Amino acid sequence: MIMDNPLLWTLISIQIFMGAFDTLVHHEGSERLAWRPSQKTELRLHGVRNFFYAVIFVCFGWLEPHGAFTVTLAAILLAEVLITLWDFVEEDMTRKLPWTERINHTLLALNYGAILALAAPVLWQWSVLPTALVPVSYGWWSVLATVSAIGVGLFSARDLMAAARSDRLDRGDPADLVAALPPRQSILITGGTGFIGRRLVQALVAAGHFVTVLTRDPRNADGLAHPVRVITGLNQVHDADRFDAIVNLAGDPIANGLWTARKRARIIGSRVEMTEAVHALIRRLEHKPGCLINGSAIGWYGLRGDETLSEDAASAPAFVHEVCDTWEQAANSIAEEGVRVVVLRIGLVLGVDGGMLANLLTPFEFGGGGVLGTGRQWMSWIEHDDLIRVIARAIGDDSLRGTVNATAPEPVRNADFTRALARALYRPAVLRFPAWLLSRVLGDMGRETMLAGQRVIPSRLLAAGFMFRHPSLEPMLRSVTGAKVGIPLKAERKVTSVA
Repeated sequence: MIMDNPLLWTLISIQIFMGAFDTLVHHEGSERLAWRPSQKTELRLHGVRNFFYAVIFVCFGWLEPHGAFTVTLAAILLAEVLITLWDFVEEDMTRKLPWTERINHTLLALNYGAILALAAPVLWQWSVLPTALVPVSYGWWSVLATVSAIGVGLFSARDLMAAARSDRLDRGDPADLVAALPPRQSILITGGTGFIGRRLVQALVAAGHFVTVLTRDPRNADGLAHPVRVITGLNQVHDADRFDAIVNLAGDPIANGLWTARKRARIIGSRVEMTEAVHALIRRLEHKPGCLINGSAIGWYGLRGDETLSEDAASAPAFVHEVCDTWEQAANSIAEEGVRVVVLRIGLVLGVDGGMLANLLTPFEFGGGGVLGTGRQWMSWIEHDDLIRVIARAIGDDSLRGTVNATAPEPVRNADFTRALARALYRPAVLRFPAWLLSRVLGDMGRETMLAGQRVIPSRLLAAGFMFRHPSLEPMLRSVTGAKVGIPLKAERKVTSVA
């Protein structure tokens, strides 16, 4: 067996693990290429290349292709080089690659070259033999090749399907989202490089408004729509600057790690300190802004079970309440400056660009979706673009002030959300993640953000006549995930436990 070369198989194994790292960490993790319409060509290249890799792994693991089959295999190996070069050019033209991805690509290219150098003599020997496919086995090396072939084969199919749905992910003209605003508004946004802020900036810029974004790291503003003014501190705002509105969304993420004492202090401190800095800015501005739109969350209500909660509902003790209440008190004090303050108690913001839904798409696409705990906890949600429309309405509508629930009018239970997302993606969702497991692993963060919830109704928005484009969950999920129109939903399946 000519391919029984430990060095060659070691290099192939390195290529497999580096390729898996690139796919899972970059393509699926930080870059989320499958949900970016701009990456349609890159996804097609990845799909074809992964298919070629599946053929290569099966061939190296279980077959000796002789004669004409060797020539075919060699052509596939060379085609992979051409596709990779094309992919490099496409990536540089359509997105900014993180440095880790560039380094990984360089190492993959060097390692692939070493594999070709070692394989070339073997392929030459095979090419002069009579045409045949000779079964072979290399023990655990063959098993590794098989597992890898299945993995890249699955991602090949997924990437090609993702490329096909790219056009259905178009969300239309972002300027339409801020149609409620008067023309040529000047707006300062803190947290403008986050999931909500980026879309808000895009909409405002598209509509011709003047936008100033505060960010600690200017590199985070690279992907923002332009023209936009970027500042790294509020001290860069002059006393004579004019803002029609300030939107304060800045704050340390809540659900991205365990709630250690340091993390809890950072979550609260980041919100309060920024809001107090905004208050200090407003005090010294010669021309006060017309309004402050301040972020908060439905966590203010605490853990309330099945109670229906409008803006006048009371709260219950919880860390999420403490965070929101402290933030809201800091924001409400700004009303003393004669500025109209609107505090948005925001629900789960659902969109494929970020947030909770974005984190769930890959596991659900590969059949790893499931119900959390009992599945009876309420999820009060709002579609990403609907939230941008709510923010624009809050800026432009002088009748809105105080607390406003920024949620869709139809909250759902977690089990219903799980089924709806699985149906929108045409995948099963058969798992159940036990409450004890989530509590043990994630502590209070898991108990308060995953196993508990709030049933919130946007009473003040509805009373003001606000029309949600996405009031119901399932049609919204089908829309934002690009589900094909006319394809019937799959039947529900029984949920089983993972433990």
